[in-house]
Amino acid sequence: MDFINVACIQMDVLECNKPTNISKAIAMAEEAVLKGAELLVFPEVFSTGFCYLDMEGSAESLKGNTLAKMSDFSKKHGCILVFSIIEKNMSNDSAYYNLGVCMEDGDIVGIYRKTHPFKREKQYFSPGDTICPIVLKRRDLTIGLQICYEIRFPEVARKLALEGSDILVTIAEFPAPRQNIWKSLAIARSIENQIPHIACNRVGNGYDSSFFGGSVITDALGNVGAEAGDEEVVLLHQLELEMTSYVRENIPVFKDRRPYLY
Repeated sequence: MDFINVACIQMDVLECNKPTNISKAIAMAEEAVLKGAELLVFPEVFSTGFCYLDMEGSAESLKGNTLAKMSDFSKKHGCILVFSIIEKNMSNDSAYYNLGVCMEDGDIVGIYRKTHPFKREKQYFSPGDTICPIVLKRRDLTIGLQICYEIRFPEVARKLALEGSDILVTIAEFPAPRQNIWKSLAIARSIENQIPHIACNRVGNGYDSSFFGGSVITDALGNVGAEAGDEEVVLLHQLELEMTSYVRENIPVFKDRRPYLY
């Protein structure tokens, strides 16, 4: 696969309003696939936001309503979806996971539980304990998934790159006023790992934060191929996957690493 058409579904997320959020996400996703998107990325906890007032009502299992609807869409259109939901921690009655999901053609091909909860999230969410790429089944493609705050941890993206990710994906509710930080980190993670990066953020207002959007899609050199403003939008771009090999051959960062000194 030399090229892949990707989309970031940059949307507003209404806190605790699962039906409205899912309907909007699917409508925007329909627009994306009609324009040729094969890989669609949604914001962090896109179906509920951080619904701290009703975590129990927002949480789902892998067999819940959100995943069922997303599975139906993915199967219908033969596409790849990446998103996260609030998952009930079955071993802890009072805690949850921020569960990242990757679907291909209707099937769950990989999950990732956010390993670095941010501030208030720590009161509600258990941290995951595994970071590894997600290998698709039908397509020759590996996704490196990280969630929001983790864009600040270069170790996460580097581990995903070292373990064979073809595309780095960050799903986020990254709040204002940190737009310059968000964009700088998104580009930096791409440059230092010589990997294309889809960084998908939300817009709108939450309980105590506002969100600027600013989703970006970069190539393996860190060049911004598509960038969103602060409105809801389907951000589309075509990624050239073979550029990664070219960049790494010409600027051999990975070959020149001396990890025993680090």
